[in-house]
Amino acid sequence: MRLIALLLFLGLAACAGKPSLEDEKLSEAEFNLEEFFDGRVVATGQFQDVFGTVRRRFDVVINGTWDGETLTLVENFVYEDKSTEQRVWTLVKTGADTWRGSAPGVIGEATGEERGDTFNWQYLIDLPVPDGTLRVRFDDWMWQLSETRVLNRAYMKKYGVDIGEVIISFEKQ
Repeated sequence: MRLIALLLFLGLAACAGKPSLEDEKLSEAEFNLEEFFDGRVVATGQFQDVFGTVRRRFDVVINGTWDGETLTLVENFVYEDKSTEQRVWTLVKTGADTWRGSAPGVIGEATGEERGDTFNWQYLIDLPVPDGTLRVRFDDWMWQLSETRVLNRAYMKKYGVDIGEVIISFEKQ
């Protein structure tokens, strides 16, 4: 009986509303990834499992460089247990509002699109976790709240099933 209840809950959770690039915009801002992330950005965030339990918190300092074609993001994470991680993203602008990118651990290529004040980024990654790696799919959403603030909510799936979310608040320095 518990298994059936769990499966029903997971099925309903998977149907929960998620953002869309078609959603009505709440501002006139135009999110330009290369402008916001060129320079130093600091952020704080956390991972919550599908049940809402906070499992991990972190701070991250991002140093970005934009050369007119490629945006390189050097992300330095510090977790609540004082462990650290560095991830280096290389993003290439492929159109007026489209991107592709790669980073160590990313399987294949990440793809993204800007629309209004929103950026959506999707990729498959072998994510480092305390006891190894976890292959997950990210559906990553960013909203530019002001010239210096971006809110990020990333939905994570494993085998097509929601396993949690990452929420991050970015501040441009």
